[in-house]
Amino acid sequence: MAKLAVMWVPRRQRSLIPSSLSQRVAIYTSIESRMSRYSFSKDVRVPISGIPYNLNRDLLAARSSRLCKLFKENPDEDLSHHVCDIPTTPEIFELIARFCYGFEVNFTPENVIPISCLACYLGMTDNHSPNNLLNRALSFFEHQIITGWNESIRSLKATENQIVLQQATKLGLIDACVDSIISKALNKPIYLGEPIEPIKNPILSDEDEDGFNGHVYKPNARRQLFVLDSKQDLCLTTLRLQFYEPIIRGMIQCKMGSNYIASNLYQYAKRWVFFDPKESDQSSSSSEGVSSNSRRDTIETIEKLFPHGRGVVPCELLSELLQYAIILEANIDCRDGFELRIGKQLDLATVHDLLIPSQGYSKEEKYDTECVRRIMKHFYNNFTGEDNRAGLEIVADLVEDFLGEVANDVDLKKDSFISLAELSIAASEGTQRNSDGIYRAIDIYLNQHRYLIESEREEICSILDCNKMSPEACEHAAQNERLPVRVAVQVLFVGQLQLRETITKEVTVAEEGGKGKNSPENGAAVVELEKMGFKVMELEKECGAMRKEIEKGYFGKRKMKKGKVNVWRVMKRKLGCISSLNNCNCHVKKKIHPR
Repeated sequence: MAKLAVMWVPRRQRSLIPSSLSQRVAIYTSIESRMSRYSFSKDVRVPISGIPYNLNRDLLAARSSRLCKLFKENPDEDLSHHVCDIPTTPEIFELIARFCYGFEVNFTPENVIPISCLACYLGMTDNHSPNNLLNRALSFFEHQIITGWNESIRSLKATENQIVLQQATKLGLIDACVDSIISKALNKPIYLGEPIEPIKNPILSDEDEDGFNGHVYKPNARRQLFVLDSKQDLCLTTLRLQFYEPIIRGMIQCKMGSNYIASNLYQYAKRWVFFDPKESDQSSSSSEGVSSNSRRDTIETIEKLFPHGRGVVPCELLSELLQYAIILEANIDCRDGFELRIGKQLDLATVHDLLIPSQGYSKEEKYDTECVRRIMKHFYNNFTGEDNRAGLEIVADLVEDFLGEVANDVDLKKDSFISLAELSIAASEGTQRNSDGIYRAIDIYLNQHRYLIESEREEICSILDCNKMSPEACEHAAQNERLPVRVAVQVLFVGQLQLRETITKEVTVAEEGGKGKNSPENGAAVVELEKMGFKVMELEKECGAMRKEIEKGYFGKRKMKKGKVNVWRVMKRKLGCISSLNNCNCHVKKKIHPR
């Protein structure tokens, strides 16, 4: 019993020594029986992470076949350099040492995998010593860890930064936890959280007073019956990417509901990718100190795992993920993947979803218009044809509204605006749409870019099809001083043709109704039509003369000599539009271009 007097006990765990005499005698008897099999006189110094442990060789050899072999081969040498590379931490090694000294090990989800790995490394099997540590740890893991959701997640989290990860993978402990989590999620998908389901509210406009954009996100009422206590169940998103990715891939292979997977992936992005700390769980420090490279790897992995189904995730969330992918400079496949998903359901998007800010110092424009161009191409490449004509109309409206929004950007280049306008026009092809939306965007752009010269304004207006403008739009354009002279004349021609067509129809209807063509009503209509024709001819001559003066460079001089002459006021007199803008139809002004 003399040897037991120098028995090592970890300082932090001396309070765990049995206090009763009977317990001490039982432990000492067990130790003495094991030590009698070995006779290594010297203690051994085992350094773990810079902390030295002086331990009895006989007690270590009694439980560890690896150390027993080492002691036999080197009975008299200092073995510190042979045992300095044991893959463990001081906390786990203390538990192993206490077990060798006869104390019971208190297994927990956090320490069972590291203990199992170290016990396997040291050869602490039942073949070497009955009722050894490895078998005990594996038994606890099998019956207490993989049987529970929380326990499996806690064990994986405790292994994330452990140096025993490779050993745990070889032992199959990591795969066992992953398979356990997958099977439990398949049985109870609510473990992944409530799926986000967009519901289009037809009552709400594009943006109501509270700032909502017409989409309401709420959980399915039927699934609310199965909501679990969030205080008791750990969230899968707390795991690092090295464990989270294989779990989600396994669920996808097992045909897990894509709405649950998409919801969990978005929650994972909020925790590990998004910058705003308010979006993360403040009770966990996992979101703190995440490097930019780690965020980039995470967003790229999330994109690969995201479902491609239409309508699974709202465009608002996809746009948010795309913006972070751009900010983090993710690879082109990642960005294109999010753009493709938005493009497939572009008819479900809002203008706000397409307002993606430009990134980088070289970007002069406020919004990334090239990104929107690619999204639109994805929509048309995946367009299903005649069975989705309504979607085509919606996208045409969306693009026009987007064009009107970006037209307010003072940094938007002329060529970029024209390119977007051409896309908007292309989106309207095949539909019975007018050009009012294009006109409104052009008017906004000209108002924000008053420095443009006449030729540049004409180039911008060249994309406008005046023949498709409504009478209200033509009326507004005829009084719009921002339009080039040539465009104004063209609009007036269209207005004259529309008026002629209207009068002709009225005359025809009147004749078919039995009225003579010499009736007072028809006579007045014909006279009005002839007056309009003469006025347009006079205006054409006047505009032609002004155009020649502009080309010769004399317009400025004449303007200085004659004083400030309002060309538009002259044209309005020619057409008989004596009234001011304030006397025009207020409803028309608000509809076409609110001031």
